[in-house]
Amino acid sequence: MSTRAKRLGRGLMVLAGAAVGVALLVFFVANRQVPERSDTPPAPAAVAVIEARPLAFRLEARGHGAARPAETWQAVANVSGRVVERHPALESGTLLHEGTLLLALDPSRYELAIAEAEAELASLAGELAQLAAEEENTDRLLALERQALALAEQELSRIERLAASGSVSTSQRDAQRRSTLGQRQAVASLENGLALLPARREVLEAQRERAAVRLAQARQDLADTRFEAPYDLRLAEVAVELHQFVSVGQRLFEADSLAAAEVEARIPFTAMRRLLGRVAPAELPPGTLDLGERIDLDAIDAELELVGAPGVGWQGRVVRVASGLDPATRAVRVVVRVEHPWRDARPPDHPPLQRDMYTRVRLSAGGPEASMVVPSSALHQGELYLADEQGRLMRRPVSVAFQQAGLAVIEAGLAPGERVVLDDLQPAIEGMALAVRRDEAAEARLAARARGDAAAGERP
Repeated sequence: MSTRAKRLGRGLMVLAGAAVGVALLVFFVANRQVPERSDTPPAPAAVAVIEARPLAFRLEARGHGAARPAETWQAVANVSGRVVERHPALESGTLLHEGTLLLALDPSRYELAIAEAEAELASLAGELAQLAAEEENTDRLLALERQALALAEQELSRIERLAASGSVSTSQRDAQRRSTLGQRQAVASLENGLALLPARREVLEAQRERAAVRLAQARQDLADTRFEAPYDLRLAEVAVELHQFVSVGQRLFEADSLAAAEVEARIPFTAMRRLLGRVAPAELPPGTLDLGERIDLDAIDAELELVGAPGVGWQGRVVRVASGLDPATRAVRVVVRVEHPWRDARPPDHPPLQRDMYTRVRLSAGGPEASMVVPSSALHQGELYLADEQGRLMRRPVSVAFQQAGLAVIEAGLAPGERVVLDDLQPAIEGMALAVRRDEAAEARLAARARGDAAAGERP
């Protein structure tokens, strides 16, 4: 077959295919079904609505944090010595009462130091007493010698007058002069001795004070040989054994107080700022620097829940806001204190709040002003679906102040009494007919959740 014949055959095949396609198109067009026209309006969409009204709203701020004891005792040896007594339950995890003797070092060295200091004090007390008696005796002798000197001076004056008139010999006058001079020397000697007594007393008193300091130090060292529980505690790490010699500064054990526990929760900055604004006064007192004085932290309720253990929780109170933000999350570090975390413990169902337990923290505060609150699920990209008085759909843009735990606080665009559609309509056509049903149960749940009632559930 020639090339021309092949080309002619392919052209005929293309024309035949096009003819078949045109025939099929004509067939389908001729047999198409015309849409039926109906004058019956579409059935209204059944929707549940709630009536918008101002609700008492409780602000919340949530975060997480690890627990730690409010007070920890790190026992360190202030004196050296051999361990002569060790509580049999001095092991990690043991609970002990206040006043329990946990550890004792050999006290003999410090008891000897106390005895030596007491003996030195007794000796110095004797010397001071002797000095006082000596001063008293010297005072009496000096008084007598001064009287004798006065008589000698009178006698010398008389002899001098008689010697001048020639009634007394020169030898008698010289003898009286020597006697008077000796009496003067005796008085001066006693006066000099009496003048030295205060200096001797100051030396003895300084020695007594030094001995008293040594005695106080020895007694303190003796007291430091005994380690008694300063409060009800739970032992942590223990690093000392019986008969072991410990040196000054050696770490012996660590114990946690059972009186209180603290959780440093990381709270998002925006939520914490909003919460503190709720409890802050309108005008701050001048000159106040402490945050606790400027803001009523007691007005903030704090609830803690153990992560991974639903139903295990504690009531706490905010005691302070730590300095600075968390460097990793830029969150506010809020310290929540739980008093007596061991008092109502019922392990394993309700364990006490212990070190390193990871908790979920919920802070909340009420306020006098009511807010327009709707479920967050009722928002559709910044709009609310409303049902008007004729049962028609309205799409209303609204301004949302903030959202919290599935609730949205509406700042503008929603008036009291308007009906908010809870359902997600597909499609949502402005003016479409609605079959409205007021959901009073949803309204009650919404009000309960706005008040902060956790039992209201997550969905209004």
